[in-house]
Amino acid sequence: MATENNNTPQEEQNAVDQLNSQLTSAGERIANNKKPLFWILGIIVLCAAFVIGYLFIYRNPRLNEAAEAYSKVEMQAMGNDSVAAGEYAKVADKYGSTDGGHHAALAAAESYYNLGQYQKALDYLNKFSTKEKVLGANAEVLKGDCYVNLKKYDDAISTFQSAIRKADGNPQIVPRVLLKEAVVFDEQKKYDKALECYETIKKDYPEFTLGNGVDIDAYIEREKARMGK
Repeated sequence: MATENNNTPQEEQNAVDQLNSQLTSAGERIANNKKPLFWILGIIVLCAAFVIGYLFIYRNPRLNEAAEAYSKVEMQAMGNDSVAAGEYAKVADKYGSTDGGHHAALAAAESYYNLGQYQKALDYLNKFSTKEKVLGANAEVLKGDCYVNLKKYDDAISTFQSAIRKADGNPQIVPRVLLKEAVVFDEQKKYDKALECYETIKKDYPEFTLGNGVDIDAYIEREKARMGK
């Protein structure tokens, strides 16, 4: 049996108009939502293009230039600190944030230290950075040595302790740094602190040898004697 349609033509027209209005509204919402989406996609594309451009047009060539400049100084200086210091410093100043720049800063610091220019050595050590523990620890040791030569003993002790932390128990580095600490503590007449350094070496690094034919016990006894024990 057919369903009877009691709607008037006017009601049917109104229903059609309402449906068209809803569809039009939905279409407008979709179109409006596409606009911010296109903007977002456009920004992403621009950012990607910027990153790629930075890497291939600026960063990578700069890294290569820094490495080449560092290697060139190594070839030219050939262990001549008076030449090497200034040339490495130029590379470090120009390519500071690159690996080549960091290595040049450390090399400049070593050369300045060998020349007795301890403050300049410190300046370039402060420009050096590395994630490699052993290299980082040795750089801190050199920094501490600079402070010792500048008679900034508190700074030297603080830096040597930083080197020990960076060395993370390395048996070749830590006892050597403890010896340096002990010497500074003796200079400050802090014999109890020097004694602690020697006792730590004996306890934690029994395989370590001083290399001068003197046993670590002799140093321990010396500090005890200075303390009146």
